[in-house]
Order: sequence, then C-alpha cells, then structure tokens
Amino acid sequence: MADTLTLFTAIGLSEQKARETLKNEALSSALKEAIIQAQRVRGASGVDKAVGTLLYSLASRLKDPKRLAFLSDCIVLCKICTELQLAAALEFVKSHPEDPIDQTAFEQACGVGVVVTPEQIEEAVESIVKKHREQLLGERYHFNMGLLMGEARSALKWADGKVVKNEVDLQVLHLLGPKTEADLEKKVKPQKAKAAGGEVRKEDVAVTEEGMSGEGKSLMEQLRGESLKFHKPGENYKTEGYVITPNTMDLLKKHTEITGGQIRTRFPPEPNGILHIGHAKAINFNFGYAKANNGICFLRYDDTNPEKEEEKYFTAIRDMVEWLGYKPHAVTHASDNFQQLYDLAVDLVRRGHAYVCHQKGEELKGHNSPPSPWRDRPVDESLVLFERMKKGLFAEGEATLRMKMVMEDGKLDPVAYRIKYTPHHRTGDQWCIYPTYDYTHCLCDSIENITHSLCTKEFQARRSSYFWLCNALDLYCPVQWEYGRLNLTYTVVSKRKIIKLVESGVVRDWDDPRLFTLTALRRRGFPAEAINNFCARVGVTVSQTTTEPHLLEACVRDVLNDTAPRAMAVLEPLKVTITNLPEHSQLDVQVPNFPANEAKGSHTVPFARTVFIEQSDFREVMEKGYKRLTPDQPVGLRHAGYVISFQKVIKDARGKVVELEVTCCSSEKAEKPKAFIHWVSQPLMCEVRLYERLFLHKHPEDQSVVPNGFLSDINPSSMHVISDALVDTSVRGAKVLDKFQFERVGYFSLDPDSTAEKLVFNRTVTLKEDPGKM
Repeated sequence: MADTLTLFTAIGLSEQKARETLKNEALSSALKEAIIQAQRVRGASGVDKAVGTLLYSLASRLKDPKRLAFLSDCIVLCKICTELQLAAALEFVKSHPEDPIDQTAFEQACGVGVVVTPEQIEEAVESIVKKHREQLLGERYHFNMGLLMGEARSALKWADGKVVKNEVDLQVLHLLGPKTEADLEKKVKPQKAKAAGGEVRKEDVAVTEEGMSGEGKSLMEQLRGESLKFHKPGENYKTEGYVITPNTMDLLKKHTEITGGQIRTRFPPEPNGILHIGHAKAINFNFGYAKANNGICFLRYDDTNPEKEEEKYFTAIRDMVEWLGYKPHAVTHASDNFQQLYDLAVDLVRRGHAYVCHQKGEELKGHNSPPSPWRDRPVDESLVLFERMKKGLFAEGEATLRMKMVMEDGKLDPVAYRIKYTPHHRTGDQWCIYPTYDYTHCLCDSIENITHSLCTKEFQARRSSYFWLCNALDLYCPVQWEYGRLNLTYTVVSKRKIIKLVESGVVRDWDDPRLFTLTALRRRGFPAEAINNFCARVGVTVSQTTTEPHLLEACVRDVLNDTAPRAMAVLEPLKVTITNLPEHSQLDVQVPNFPANEAKGSHTVPFARTVFIEQSDFREVMEKGYKRLTPDQPVGLRHAGYVISFQKVIKDARGKVVELEVTCCSSEKAEKPKAFIHWVSQPLMCEVRLYERLFLHKHPEDQSVVPNGFLSDINPSSMHVISDALVDTSVRGAKVLDKFQFERVGYFSLDPDSTAEKLVFNRTVTLKEDPGKM
C-alpha cells in the first residue's frame, strides 16, 4: 500500500488524492499498471506531472483494459500530449475494438504530430471575427463570445484551447476597444408573450400529429432524441459494459447483414394477466422508438409459464397494443423457439457453463442461497440428467438446470430450466421442462436480431447475465437499455392483487373502470391518444416515476374536449312545467355538437311544455353567490332561447320538492340571466355510473400507511350508480365506447352493459373545476 501511495505521489498526485484513489480498487489497479508501463519506457524519473495527469485521466476513463498498455505508451512517447488528444484516442479504441489497431488511422484521428502555429491561430480567428464583424459592432460585448470560441475550436481542432481563447479576446478587444458602462449592464431578456389574463393560450402551443402534451416534446421527438444516446445498429460494442469476445465483430457483421442496419425492438409481455398503465409506457417506448427511427418492433409473448397463461390474455394484449395505435412487425412467441432454446441449453452444459442441480425451490429463494453441492458435477453427468429431465423422469422440483454465473444483485447460478407437468397452450404435452425468463429473454432477443432490448429499471441487475449468456454460447449479443418504470398513486397494478380484488368482489373483473388496467381505462372512456400523450408528458426517463392520476385525467380532458360531441343529461331530475306554453307544444332545438366550433355540426332535441333540470339548479331559499333558479331569480335554458321564471313549487307528503311550475319568455326580450342551465325534454332514461378513486390512500400497498393491507383501504364511495338519470335523444344511436360531454356534468362513455332498452354511461372524468361557479 505504501509503495503504491509513493508511486502515485511521484507522478504529481497530492497525498490526499492518492489516498482517495487507493480506495477505488479498479482505478488504483489500472493507474498502477499504466505508471509501471510508462516507467518501462522512460524510466522512473521520466514520468513528470504532465504525463502523470494524462495517465490518471486514462486510467479513470478507459473502459477496455486491454488497451491500457498501448495508450500508456502513446502518452509517455509524447504522441498524446493533451486531454483533447486523449479523448480522441479513447473514442478511437472504443470504436475499433478489433485487433490489430490501424496505427495510421489512430494517429490521424488523434492529431499525433500535428503542430498548430501561432500564425495559423491568428489567421483562423481573424477570419471568424471578420465573419461576425457587423453583429459584434452592433451588440458589442453583449454578443455571445462562445460562438466565436466554438467556431475557432472547430477550425483549430488540435490547438491549445488557452492560446485560442487569448487570441479571440485580443482580436475582439482590438475591434471593440475597452468595455464601456453600457457594455457592463446586464442584457435584458425578452419576456415571453402571454395571452390575456397572463396564461399561455392553448392555441399558441404547438401540437404534433404524433402525440404532444403541449408542455414539451412529443413522444416521437423524445425518442428520436434518445437515439442519440443509444448505440447505432451494429455498433453494440460502443456501449459501456458491453463484453467483446474474439467473435463479437464477426457476429455483429452477420447481424447487420440480416437487419440491413435497421433498428429492431420488441415488446415481450407475459400472457398471464391484462396490461396496465405502466405497460402503456413500455408499449410507447418499444414501438415508439422503432417507429421514430424507421425501425420495426415485434410483439413477443413470453409464454414460458403454462400454469398461468390463458388465451384471453393473448388476445387482450394484442388488442391493447393495436388500440394504442401500434402494429407489430410480427407476433412471435418464446415457445416458437423451445427446440432451439433446448439445444442451446445442451450446448451450454457441454461448454461447462451449466449443470443439473437438486436443491429444492425453497433453498434457491432469495440472494443468500447456499452454494449448490452439484455445481462441479461432470459435464457428461449433467447432460444425461438434463435429458432425463426432458423425458419426464424426475418429479417437479426434483431437478433444475442452473447457469454458472453470479448476477449483479448477487444471486448465484440462476435457474435456466425447471420441470412443470402442465400442458402448454401452443405445444401441448410436447415439453415438461420450461425455460426461465433469465435464460429465455436474451436468447430470443438474439434469435430475432433485436438491436435494442428496452426494459424497465428493475432489470438492470440482469444486464450482466444478459451479456454473459449470449457470449457464453457465442451468439449475437443485443444491448439491454433500461428506462424508468411508470407508477400511479391510488391504485395497484400487480396481477396477483388485481385477482384478489376480483375474487373478493371489490371489482367485477380486469376491466372494471376503477382499475388502471388498459382494458379498464378503455371501458371507462379514456382515449388511446390521451394515454399516449400522458406517456409523452411523463417523458422518456431513466428514473422511476410515480405520478398522480389527475395528470392522466388532464390528458383525457384535452383530447375529449376536441373529440367528444356535446349532449345534455340530467343525473338527479326535477320536473319543470312551463305553464304559459300550450299543452301539446313542441319545438325542435338545434344544439351544436361543439359550441366553440359550430362548423363541426349539430343535432336536434325536442323542447316541450315539460322539461327536467338538475335538482341542484333550483334553490327555494336564495344564497349569496347562487346564480341559478330561485323564486326571485330567473335562469336561462341552454340552446333553447328561453329564460324561465319561478311561479310555484310542488312538494310531496314529506316536503320534498318534486315539481316546479314556471313561465318562459324569449331570451331576446328578457333581461340577461346570471346563468344558463342544461335541461332535457322527452328524454331517454339511462343508468349512469360515477367513479372515484378505488383506494383511500395514495400508496395502498404501503404497510406503514395501510397496516391491514390494500384490501382494507377500499374507498366505499368509489362507485355510485344512478339508475334513473335522463339524457337527450341525440345519443339514441350511440355505439359502445362512444364518448360524449354531458354539458356542465362531465365526460361520459357508453358502457358494454348497455341494451336497446336502457343505455349505461360511465363517467370518464369530470369537467375542469371552477371553484367560483355556484
């Protein structure tokens, strides 16, 4: 330790920096090797502080240790003399992992031997200043001098940055002279234009066809941006942590020949449950990334657990993918590759990387399972036992095939195959051994020539095993990239917990509108476009996101405001008789489908002597701020062109108001009322279901908040059914999932429970609240 500390301080590191370096085993080992290599070339006294600084930078930034000696020699032989040259050298070896290194191309890429004279610097800067002369004279020292430096560094790639900056400062001073008081004043930033009232108007915000929140970039724009961070097809080796073997470059070449350099992704759900809102982000990311970059995406069912898989889940998953607007390039199954996966497992055993184990399931759980006593059994013995597993000569749990590797989370020797005597929905009784996710996933990615294996952050711990398995079998190895999972408060999305909610009768099924499964959201009336826009607002983040439901609901309102035609419905009806209209009087009233844009059409509703209004739109006793109908205050009827005035109240035996008698007059003749209310006449009776949050607490699975478990946290008011609501006749021909805005009430969608005799509407979301409206 003391010798290493002396070695580090000898190249110019402070003692404190040297001690900090020693705490990092990988860095200190690389730095020690680099210094020793340098001393072999120039002797112990030949490694000065300038060389030492570059060696330290090399050791801390180099990802491929086999290039350490080569780059150390380049530094000590003064081929690489600056940080700029070192950065170019590191990029070159990252882009050229194969041996031997093309020395000429390397030196050209790193500027080896290039000398930039002071005259060249002066001439280049003079040309750049001349180019911007007029703007410089106009803006003086408020001009963005970084622009000059950027152009100068581009023109003088290998020049000393300090010398370039000094020359820029000198020539600007020569042109403008010393700074004046005006030059020292801070530049005033122009204020962003606001609409009346200080709010940014919706119509001023650009919305793209690909789905835009209005508050940032569209999902497609974000995913095109992400492509700058990801590797290009065929350049997997440039990804940090990617393992390069002697066959890597040949495998990548064959892969690129097959794909033609096209991006390939996949969405790989397990067909043992219904997709939820978190999957919407995964669908948008996998399919969207491919679409944004002119690639293709596979829908691949990870059907390796026959006990829990049902046909209804396969169908529902594909329906949801297509509902969100994506078409798979191909629909594949892990089971398509069962024979090939088995053959690869045999090869893995032959190579000494897997063995048959007899530890029981409970022994293998967790991360501290005891080492297997069968880890070192002979290869031939494991091959015989694996064949016996395939032939059904062991009971379930009696034997597994395990891989000889340690995962990033410390789990030892993950299981590759287990025994299950359950018929498979596609292969029947052909197999009694089934591969696990850890074994299947990366190999199916390799078989399908996936370029970018996109998955949620919790799979980061499996990245090293992903690379290990492909390389252990000498197969093309895709790159796994992780992104942050999307979570919502006030809900659960676990398949196991949703099944408990169904079995206990809390919800009716996976598509109960109070859940956040995609089938439930569709049934409730959430448009696919709104869900995609929500994913765009959440963004392509690496960190895990927990979001409030109201953000999703805001996206729903934005879409429905433009797409849901208006209708009038009364949830709690109060009969109103207009006494000054004839007994059999009836008018046809024209109602615009979208009042803000009457060019989008209209519909007709009847207006007769008897109408129905909301009970809350009448108060027998006037209250301060109340703007609707009272004995002393008339109110307008929306779209009808009439204002009604109170005449008489009729009550039942219990004193409840059951009917009003009013008179009406044309709104053109009457004084303008304080409010206009919705109404229906000769209506259809319908059922309306109003939904609130299913759980009382934000995090119903948090034992510290809900100690008795999520089933004890159910909101008793999560659904309110109104069986005798009234709706105008314009909705008579509506189809299931058709959406409407019931004026002043909310957005609603026609439920599949509807019949010819009675329509059933689900409230999708409420209208935006207006606390000043009474």
